[in-house]
Amino acid sequence: MKFLSNVLAVIVGLLIFWVIGFFLLAGIIAIGSSGDQATIEENSVLHIKLNGIPIVESAPDDDLGLPTLPYLGNTTTIGLNQIIKAIRTATENDDIKGIYLESGMLSAGQAHILEIRNALKTFKDNGKFIVSYSEYYTEAGYFLSSVADEIYVNPIGDVEFNGLASAPVFFKGLFEKLEIEPVIFRVGEFKSAVEPFILKKMSEENQLQTKQYLNDINTVLVEGVAESRQLDLEKMRSVNDGMLVRNAQDALDYKLVDGLWYDDQVKTRLKEKLGLSEDSKEINSIGITGINQTAKAKNRLSENTIALIIADGEIVGGEALDQISSDRFLKEIRKARKNEDVKAIVIRINSPGGSVIASEVIWRELSEAQKEKPLIASMSNYAASGGYYIAAPADTIVAYPNTITGSIGIFGLWFNAKGFLNNKLGITTDEVKTGKYSNLLDPTKPISEAEKAIMQKKVEEGYNTFISRVSEGRNMSKEQVLAIAGGRVWSGKMAKEKGLVDVLGDFDDAIEIAAKKAGIEEDYKLVVYPKQKSMLEQIMEDFGTDVESTYQRIKMGQSYEIFKTLERLEKLQGSMVLLPFQSEIK
Repeated sequence: MKFLSNVLAVIVGLLIFWVIGFFLLAGIIAIGSSGDQATIEENSVLHIKLNGIPIVESAPDDDLGLPTLPYLGNTTTIGLNQIIKAIRTATENDDIKGIYLESGMLSAGQAHILEIRNALKTFKDNGKFIVSYSEYYTEAGYFLSSVADEIYVNPIGDVEFNGLASAPVFFKGLFEKLEIEPVIFRVGEFKSAVEPFILKKMSEENQLQTKQYLNDINTVLVEGVAESRQLDLEKMRSVNDGMLVRNAQDALDYKLVDGLWYDDQVKTRLKEKLGLSEDSKEINSIGITGINQTAKAKNRLSENTIALIIADGEIVGGEALDQISSDRFLKEIRKARKNEDVKAIVIRINSPGGSVIASEVIWRELSEAQKEKPLIASMSNYAASGGYYIAAPADTIVAYPNTITGSIGIFGLWFNAKGFLNNKLGITTDEVKTGKYSNLLDPTKPISEAEKAIMQKKVEEGYNTFISRVSEGRNMSKEQVLAIAGGRVWSGKMAKEKGLVDVLGDFDDAIEIAAKKAGIEEDYKLVVYPKQKSMLEQIMEDFGTDVESTYQRIKMGQSYEIFKTLERLEKLQGSMVLLPFQSEIK
């Protein structure tokens, strides 16, 4: 008891400490926000430093870029919208002469990288320079940095340029040891989200689809590097396939970088490009947060509005704030539909899918909106399974060539924990019921063949509904949809060839299409739905969650990510349209 009381005292003390710290931080923010705005000095560079900072779909404009409180929460994030805004502001500002890019250790989805890369290309096309430096370049970091005019790496650093891989985690052996029996109901031989629970390695179908979309995404990467560096494409494919770049000198020999330099040498090079002497004072530079504070609002003074609905996360029922929750999104879509000033709707989707019923609720409201106004779907890193379900009613679907989409399939998941409870924990149960199926899917007993048949039929009915939604939205026959469904995952490039996507392009293309369809090409403003929370609102919302997650992370160490995967099982209620677990591309 004394030990427990001491632990409790420590926890309470930490909470009080961080609550006080929170209000101190709020005070600092208030003071900072009341001061002068950042200014851009003459002959400056925009310093883009993204090393180790996860890039998310969107972040509030008032985010001041402050570091995360120690021991609380995940690493601070930055919004794709903030990065693009900074690059475009720098492009238009005559005082910004170049960009110093330090993003070798990049944490971003493939489509996000392509979007940032395109913005950097536009910056260069306006006669400005980009210099990149890193001590180490990951594959993603190098892909982004390869757009630079000059690339430098530390003499004993490294450049990763050896292709992409996906390595799912499988739990079948764990469940066998625990005497937990997973029971799966699915439609589609490619619906691989359930494989981690029933197999110890990938099925042939999953290997086939994964290899296909990884090859497509890697092709975008290699072709982009070859084009930006003006290198022979076939040679770059050989270098990439055989991992011929194994140290910094190899990267220089194969012309992936322009020099093996230290940080101070790169700074000297920046001074040269700015026309400064080597012994001059510090380089005038400004960061993403600073330059965005100088940006003027772009929204035109127009009554015509394009509603941008940002759908980021898993699709769930209810009112969840950090996911695509059906109740909340239904209200936002309906609000945009009924607003007479809204002339078109763009739904930006970054989702691996989720609940079938929640997807259906959102689909229906989008379908109603599409009957009244142009509806454009803009796909980000993922728009698969339920993510594709809610894209289906759109007039036009826009995706990046390296978007992961498709996965038109459905599954149900149930666990028989009788062995675990009886044999491992010594727990037994008994029951009384009024009907034959009153205890359907009771986890304390095996499932009967009749119960399996009931559940499988439910899943098949859900699959037929999914197929119908895609068939209606894409003006395809059900047979045509079935030929490319089965749960198979496609790259954006292949999805366009199969008719699941209309245009390969970026977010701006989606907005341009929406404006054109609504007849408001030069007269509109963009309004985001749902309204983004301010930074302080976000901090207050995340505070309690961050304490809990940090405690779990410290306690579990390397097992934390596996724990989080298993924790997701609690949310898999009902039929699901969801991408495979642990589908991170490395």
